[in-house]
Parts: sequence; structure tokens; C-alpha cells
Amino acid sequence: MIEHDPVEHLIGLLAKLPGLGRRSARRAVLRMLMQPEQAMLPLAAALRDAAAAVRRCRLCGNLDARDPCGICRDPNRDHGVICVVEGVAELWALERAHAHRGLYHVLGGTLSALGGIGPEDLAVQPLLARIAEGGVEEVILALPATVDGATTAHYLTDRLKPAGVPVTRLAQGVPMGGALDVLDEGTLAAALKARRAV
Repeated sequence: MIEHDPVEHLIGLLAKLPGLGRRSARRAVLRMLMQPEQAMLPLAAALRDAAAAVRRCRLCGNLDARDPCGICRDPNRDHGVICVVEGVAELWALERAHAHRGLYHVLGGTLSALGGIGPEDLAVQPLLARIAEGGVEEVILALPATVDGATTAHYLTDRLKPAGVPVTRLAQGVPMGGALDVLDEGTLAAALKARRAV
């Protein structure tokens, strides 16, 4: 029987995280093991707490310990503007840029014929329901500048037309094939401010 190695298991788990390869994971584990009381035990407690407390916001799809999330509950935000994003990473990127003071809606992906992702796989119906409630004055499509992002934007534009709400899109400046969560804050802010009608 092969004995379980907790160090190798931890390295393997960390290596699965985005941006961390096996070498970086090994360095992180070594650093934590050198000071377990200061580094490892607080991290383990924080991971356990986050896993128990964080959930999706029922209104926008953001991740937060509160439901509705802090953004949806903020009375100082413009509740008449909804920025539609592919995922939570893009929402967080826009928040870091301090470029949008309205609300968000997380689609949970983009349409992809090759990936087998259709409208029923995305949070399109909840978006339409939010708009049907009234009070929305603009929908900003902050989707990736990819073929799938453009396809999703065209689909949403067609679905939103009957509501009579102006639909805008991020201005060019977001590179083709670029993902919002890897762009710098200045590029994101400029692209959001220079948005145009679809």
C-alpha cells in the first residue's frame, strides 16, 4: 500500500490554481511549512471560512458573503445601469479599475457553438427579468473581444431590443482575444468611458 504524502498532496492541489505551476506551488508550500502557525494555519482557517460563507448573489451572480452582495446593496451606486460581464473575474477587474459605479450582471460564460454553450446555459433569463422590473436606463455589454463575446453581444442586443433599454458596448481598446481580468485598470477605465451604442 502506497503511503499518502501530505506535502506532495498539498503541492498538487496548489499547482492546479491559475497562475501557479508545480514549481511555484512547491515554493509556496515550503514557505508555509517553515512557519505553519503564521502562514499555514491562518490560511487553512480563511479557506474554511470562505468555503462556508461565500455564495453567489441572487441578483447579479457576484461572489460575496452577503446575499444580495455588497455592490447590489450599495445605495450610492447607480441602479439604473447594469454592466453585463462574462464572469466574476471580469466584475472584480472592473471594480479594481473604479470605472463603473452601477450594478453588474454575471452571465456565467459566453455563447460558444464549439463549446456547446447555448443561451440556456447562461444567466440570460435573470437579466431579462431584472430589466422587466423597470428602472434600468442602460445595459453595458462588457464582454470579451472574441468571436464568442461578439456572438453573445449580438444575441443579447436582439433579446434586449423589445425592452427599449439602450444597450452600449465597451469601446475598442480592449484587444481582440483579450480577457478583461488581465487588462490594466487604465485600459479598462478608458474602454468603459468610451463605450458606444450597439
